[in-house]
Amino acid sequence: MPNAVLVVDMLVGFLEPGHNLYCGDDARKIIPNVKRLIESEQAKGSKVFFIADNHDPDDLEFKVFPPHCIRGTKEAQVIPELAGYKGELIPKKRYSAFYGTDLEQRLAKLKPDKLILVGVCTDICVMYTASSARNRDYAIEVPVDCVASFDEQAHRNALKHMEKILGVKLLTGTKAGGR
Repeated sequence: MPNAVLVVDMLVGFLEPGHNLYCGDDARKIIPNVKRLIESEQAKGSKVFFIADNHDPDDLEFKVFPPHCIRGTKEAQVIPELAGYKGELIPKKRYSAFYGTDLEQRLAKLKPDKLILVGVCTDICVMYTASSARNRDYAIEVPVDCVASFDEQAHRNALKHMEKILGVKLLTGTKAGGR
């Protein structure tokens, strides 16, 4: 069976300067690693899913975070560096890629050996997606050079939590991004 690569929130609103939730210049450093991983996994027959924040203008999440990635805006689009890759787009309105989407049904048809999670923010949407995937008994890998957040301490804590509590396999060094 193929793997499924979940590219979480690699969107203009998070990865291009000037937007409310720009993750910062350091987060942009993962883009080449994510590109290499996608290319490597697609060459093996893996399926790529672009998970995309896609909020209503009055979304209740805006009580916690400033408005971002509003449906139909440029912010909700996959960044140009990744937009040319073949994959399925899955819009979401909450932290987990499973909540309120058809991701579970798509994965049930695919029957992947494992899920590989990449993207932003490590401590929010990546971690909550990993938690939901774990609750569905998927094997999960997170290449640490393919995830980032605007809060470095929260990023490190999330990696530790995913590994120790959720059983996520963290890939580091040459295993990640360039497999």
